[in-house]
Amino acid sequence: MNYFIFILFLSLIIGCSSQKKGSDQNPDDSEIVNDTIRIANDELEYEIIIFEPGFNSWLVTQKPRGYYSQTYLEQRNRIFVTNYNIRANNPTQYGPDLYPMQINYEYNVDYGYEVNYLLYNYFIYFQEEYGQRLR
Repeated sequence: MNYFIFILFLSLIIGCSSQKKGSDQNPDDSEIVNDTIRIANDELEYEIIIFEPGFNSWLVTQKPRGYYSQTYLEQRNRIFVTNYNIRANNPTQYGPDLYPMQINYEYNVDYGYEVNYLLYNYFIYFQEEYGQRLR
């Protein structure tokens, strides 16, 4: 199995693992436990897990799934990831606490709606909660 994991802020993990054959788990299965949100899509082999106190309650106050198109979310995530990675590459200027490592978000990969929706909303939350501007 090939595993690929990156950590955003020590709170957000997006991983890619090899596809599980014969799984009866539905694509885009969602699971919310306390302040942990897990979205898994076995067909696309991607998963997003967010461990951030307060993110779950904040998320329910945001625009619902389906409000934004997947194309819009992907475009915004490209901008957010690019700016985040610039800051992660300059720890003396931006600090290693908020930007501990780069995010390997590949622009030509279809991560699916749920992953893009959660990543987009996490970036919005990150900006509001920590007073950052990634636009």
